[in-house]
Amino acid sequence: MPKVLHIEDDPANRLLVRKLLGPAGFDVVDAVDGLDGVRKAFVEHPDLVLVDLAIPGLDGYEVTLRLRSEPSLHGVPIVAITAEGNREASLAVGCDGYLQKPIDARSFADTVRGYLQGRRESPSEATSQTLLLQSQRIVSHLEEKIAELSGANRRLVELDQAKKEFYRNISHELATPMTPIVGYLKLLIDGELGDLTTPQSKALRAMDDCVQRLRRLIDNLLDVTALETGRMRFAPREYDLGDVVRASIGRQPAFDAGKLRLVADLPKRGTLTGMGDVDRIGRALDQLFDNAAKFVPPGGAVGVRARRLQSGHFEICIADTGPGVLQEKAQRLFEPFYQVDGSPTRQHGGTGIGLAISRGVARGHSGDVRLVSPANEEILGERFNGAAVYLVLAEIPEPPESTRPRGMALA
Repeated sequence: MPKVLHIEDDPANRLLVRKLLGPAGFDVVDAVDGLDGVRKAFVEHPDLVLVDLAIPGLDGYEVTLRLRSEPSLHGVPIVAITAEGNREASLAVGCDGYLQKPIDARSFADTVRGYLQGRRESPSEATSQTLLLQSQRIVSHLEEKIAELSGANRRLVELDQAKKEFYRNISHELATPMTPIVGYLKLLIDGELGDLTTPQSKALRAMDDCVQRLRRLIDNLLDVTALETGRMRFAPREYDLGDVVRASIGRQPAFDAGKLRLVADLPKRGTLTGMGDVDRIGRALDQLFDNAAKFVPPGGAVGVRARRLQSGHFEICIADTGPGVLQEKAQRLFEPFYQVDGSPTRQHGGTGIGLAISRGVARGHSGDVRLVSPANEEILGERFNGAAVYLVLAEIPEPPESTRPRGMALA
């Protein structure tokens, strides 16, 4: 059965051609614009192409030139079918036929079959001049498209900058009232403002959990905004990597509640010391642990290993027994706001910025972060076949006193 690719933006015309050619023994493939037509021509490998000249995107002339440059479509007849067009221009750019709309329904199938059997229309002697004029028109059209895309790109850049400023401003606006809320809540819990009954204490601790979650979210928004604007600053001081990892583990509720099993291969205290921003490293680890725990089913395990590489860098590996991540999606996981499942009905919560923050912290320490899935990682003799994230850190040299930014801690 001959396959005919019909490139036409008008659905009524597409339906008519399908009704005329289908019963006559043709397999009709529809394309709704020029770009769609080019893509389907490469995929479907039609025996004949019917192309309307006045289609959006790439017009019929440009589609014809593009198809004629493809070796796999060499010899495939291309027939222009249009209400407003130029026969000589159509033949000059490579069409083998020209059909004027409205088409003759009684002879249309036989006409198409004739082109399949070798019928070709030849351009006149004025072809060279016609082709020159048509080429100039196409160049002008492409210049308009480039100008249009450039304008759209400028608008996107402006919108992206406005988005960054919005996140920065709203994060600061949210952080300001959080300070007294956190402070007074701590005073109440500690009994500094009077004795509490057991129900009051329980209620305040539940409120404190929610406030801390909100505070972490605000901190994340501030961090990701600082990353995107290049304003994230680090305060290096001496730290012990093992202690930082242990502290992060202690902040993970999934381990405390016994929902997940932890396998930790950590060095003795004092064996992995270096210079870095302890608070930011800890928050980066929190994000990685939270991400691992989120996707591991109850009863599963999360493994962590900290060590010094031969290069002198620190490496923290966090692996899990979860389902892993598809390779094509793994490449984008560290982009801000990207989520594998970003739909409102997704099973797991989150804002999609935690892993981006972890990568920013790693790169701020002259390192990086990468994900491997399936992991096939072994920690203390146990195999983790889900996903594994490797956070690599180098030391940040302490700046001289004269150049130390305000608020940067001394070692």
